[in-house]
Amino acid sequence: MSTFETSAAPLAVSRAASIPPSCLHDVFRSAEVWERTHRRAAIRLHVGEPAFAPPAAAVEALGAAARDGRAAYTSAEGMIELREALAAKLATENGHHTAPDRVFVSPGSCQGLAALMQSMADPGDEILLPEIHWPIHLQQALLAGLRPRFYPLDRDFRPDADSLADAGGADTRLILLNTPSNPAGVVLDEPFLRAVLDLARRRRWRIISDEAYEHFVFEGTHVSMAALERDVPERERLVHSAFSFSKSYAMTGYRLGYIAVPNERAASALRVVQEASIVAPPTPVQYAGLAALGAPGAAARNRETVRANRDRALPDLVAAGLLGRVPPGGWYALLDLASVGLDADVFAAELLAEHGTAVAPGRGFALRPIIDAHCRVTGLGQSPRSHGLLRIAFCGDGELLRAGVERLLTTASGGRE
Repeated sequence: MSTFETSAAPLAVSRAASIPPSCLHDVFRSAEVWERTHRRAAIRLHVGEPAFAPPAAAVEALGAAARDGRAAYTSAEGMIELREALAAKLATENGHHTAPDRVFVSPGSCQGLAALMQSMADPGDEILLPEIHWPIHLQQALLAGLRPRFYPLDRDFRPDADSLADAGGADTRLILLNTPSNPAGVVLDEPFLRAVLDLARRRRWRIISDEAYEHFVFEGTHVSMAALERDVPERERLVHSAFSFSKSYAMTGYRLGYIAVPNERAASALRVVQEASIVAPPTPVQYAGLAALGAPGAAARNRETVRANRDRALPDLVAAGLLGRVPPGGWYALLDLASVGLDADVFAAELLAEHGTAVAPGRGFALRPIIDAHCRVTGLGQSPRSHGLLRIAFCGDGELLRAGVERLLTTASGGRE
């Protein structure tokens, strides 16, 4: 044995290696194993994969760009034609006062959010996340070196401004809002968003507004938070916004999103992160996104498809006492199995094993990491209310959704007996 082998200290685990994998990927793999074992398809209510397809114009534009050789590098921000179209969309649909040089195209809004957090984080900074959150948001924060704090939600998974004020601390620098939300489909209204904006201005917090489900509001209207800063000087604006083509245009596997930042200071920092991490977004996919923006009525038709699914399948869950109300927006419903008396992990495992239906237990949406001085995760807790929570997606095939809900209700009835 060499001197090095006998004297070297064990290597410390890296920050990334300490972060737990998303529960969504665990369920995804479990469903694949079930399908291989049973040689048939599972009903996949655990993942937000829509039944509708991308606009035909986007499909053709992707292929044409590749065939024609329009596949060279663009800038780190993305090609100017697409950013101009996105800036126009943000102005007319979302009410933003922005320009193409403050819009960044990203390989999915997920990568854009991760890059945004990296561009905003300083050592010791804290970020406020909802206590029931999309697991990827937590992973993104931890990878950026941000220390998470969690703000409480009421029984309908809605936050309130007073609770947000109490949740922040001396080192809090960022707050993330998600409307319509994943996993609960909550839609945040303008009075609440204005109250948060006023609070953030007083506390000197910057805001990340994840609006991936902007076109899927079924009750009320979507309010884009940056629109509330239209009359604020650019240098004083706080809101950084994230959007996605995956939902509005069903372009999940294309991996295309975009980030709108409030001023040149924020743009300069994000530009460096994008240069270092992606060099440039994929060019043929950008042409597909440009074509999708020009597809008339595509997002509205997709919204009505998801609304119809919601209205056909979810009232039965409300009647059974497993869902407080049908979600006012988004692609997901967050069930509470407390009345069944079963742990959500046990319930989900039985539902897949016995009925071939995959759902996502709520435990992974409510993790409470214990962080050391180097922002490595050394332990995991979770919100007590998470043990009975279960997320289902209602954006897929309507008939499969109804069949999956029937199987879920059958399993829940067995749990009551």
